[in-house]
Amino acid sequence: QVQLVESGGGLVQAGGSLRVSCAASGSTHIINVMGWYRQAPGKQRELVATINSGDSTNYAESVKGRFTISRGNAKNTVSLQMNSLEPVDTAVYYCNAAVWTPISWYNYWGPGTQVTVSS
Repeated sequence: QVQLVESGGGLVQAGGSLRVSCAASGSTHIINVMGWYRQAPGKQRELVATINSGDSTNYAESVKGRFTISRGNAKNTVSLQMNSLEPVDTAVYYCNAAVWTPISWYNYWGPGTQVTVSS
């Protein structure tokens, strides 16, 4: 089992910056990929950025050049630095830990943290 707890987020004006962080606990050695997803009101949850155990990163096109995902030294934390925020970035941001099993990927989710960007 893996537990995820997010921190950070909040309210910021357009053009501003925020940082959200996630700490994983439990059986963290089984995690293959960590990342951030977001869900805006009335929309489906979407990928924002991921980072794997080899520190390779992947970003949604909409955040490339503005957001940066990184891991902590302990490898059980992941942060998302968000710059040049836009009102369309307003969403609940969820931390994700993905584990590969012999059958398929298994996903763990944090409770989410609200990010609101005002115009």
